[in-house]
Parts: sequence; structure tokens; C-alpha cells
Amino acid sequence: MKEAGMTLKAAFIGLGAMGAPMAGHLKQHGLLRAVANRTHAKAEALARDLNVAAPATLAELAAQSDVIALCVTADADVLNTIDALAPHLRPGTIVIDHSTVAPDTAQQAAARLHTVGAHFLDAPVSGGVEGAKNGKLSIMVGGDASVLERARPVLEAYALRITHLGDVGAGQATKAVNQVLVAGIAQAVCEGLALGEALGLDPERLIPTLGAGAAGNWFLEKRGATMLKNEFSVGFKLALLHKDLGIVRGIAEKAGTSRTVIESSLADYAELMRQGYGDDDISGLIRLKRRQ
Repeated sequence: MKEAGMTLKAAFIGLGAMGAPMAGHLKQHGLLRAVANRTHAKAEALARDLNVAAPATLAELAAQSDVIALCVTADADVLNTIDALAPHLRPGTIVIDHSTVAPDTAQQAAARLHTVGAHFLDAPVSGGVEGAKNGKLSIMVGGDASVLERARPVLEAYALRITHLGDVGAGQATKAVNQVLVAGIAQAVCEGLALGEALGLDPERLIPTLGAGAAGNWFLEKRGATMLKNEFSVGFKLALLHKDLGIVRGIAEKAGTSRTVIESSLADYAELMRQGYGDDDISGLIRLKRRQ
């Protein structure tokens, strides 16, 4: 499959903390031909580093690509990008969206591409900035299984695990579940480590001890030590989790399930944003858990 993928011409749109390293992996696998970003200068800079094109317009990018991956911020960004690409796509082109948006948005994107004979996969990712840099993301895919197989060489460039969850929208539904778990784990770890800090426990012994037992988890392992050192610039920005949880709230309301973790996390991250900490990674939540 990887040998077949070498004939694919891929492009990447959205070159933030996740997108830029993902594009880099595509280049390493011989697949990347072009990059684009809302700020064109950023695309030009990365294009020079990777020795690929940075077309002036999405129309030019679309015309030279078999597979286009995007990783942007909001639902409107996804749909606006799809609308800009659609008139210029060749039939059979695959657009893969790695953004976190609502399932309804994914379905709208797929419908708009269907009218021009192109295909859409909603494929949100989990694994953080480290996962993007190391090429070890977990990718949750919704869409046609045969389209996924055609696009698999692109996804394999930066994935540790690729899971087909069902039709378009299923990837985003799975990401909604993921974000509830991420938020809940962050709540527990930050509150627990704030308690350990207040009790005067040594972090160098506390964190490995907790990690070796039932309390062990990725967030504790990756963020425990840094948050206790007040280092909050290493991972996923809390303002982005706040955005994601706003989407998840709507999904949970429609499903009729409990929103306890969602609502408390939305309130906490909104307060941190109000205090000017929106660019902190989500472990900045410990600020609110400490003694005031």
C-alpha cells in the first residue's frame, strides 16, 4: 500500500502546531507536493523548508492534487475551504479533514464535494503535538471504506492507528467522545496534583508512583511534571479545547446524555481565557485547582 501511495500527489492546508509536522511527514514519505495556510507567508516559509510548492490560491493547489488534507480551526473554516476547493477539483480527488468540527459540518462538506465528483473523509486526530511530531497520531475516520483505502498511504505517513468508524460524521462523533475523556482526565489529574503539591509531596516520586498504578494515564505522564513546574506551553492550547467542548456540548444535548464534565470544563477554561491564559496548554487548568 505504501508503494502504491508513492504515486499520490498530496497537499496540506492548515500549518499550525499539528498541521506543519503532519505535512513534514508527508514530505518524508515522498507524497507532499504543496502546502497552504491562511497566512500565505507561513505557507511559503514551510514550502521553502520542505522544497514543495505554496500556490497563491487554493484553485491552483486543487488542480495539482490527488489527496488534500486539511487541519483548520473552526467549522466555518472547513466549509469555506471546501467551497474554495470544490470548483477546481478533479473527479475522484479525496479531501481529508483532520479538524475537530461537528458531525453535521462533515456531512455538509461531503455533500458539497459529492456534487463535483470528489470524496470526503472526516478524520480528526488524537495524540497531541507530540503525536503529530512523532508521526504517531490516532486517526478516527468517517466515510466510504474504499475511499479510505485509497487515502491510506497519506494517513499512514503520520498515524500510529487508523480506525474506520463508519459513514461520514462518525469520525467527528468519535472525536467528541475523545474530547470528553480528555477534559475529564485533565480535571482529575490537575485536581489530584494540586492536592499533592499542597501536601508537600515530591513530584519526582509522586508522578511515577501514580503512573505505575490504576491512576496512570497519558496526560499524567506527559504533563504532570511540566504543570508542577508552571510550564504550560508544551501541548494543546486550552482555548482550542474550549472550542471543541462547545461543539461537544451541542452533540451531547442532542443525544440527551450527561454534560457534567463538559459544562465544568467549559466554565473553567472560559475563566482561564478571561484571565489571559488561552494560549496555555490544557494543563494550565491546575491554576484553578490550587489554593487561592
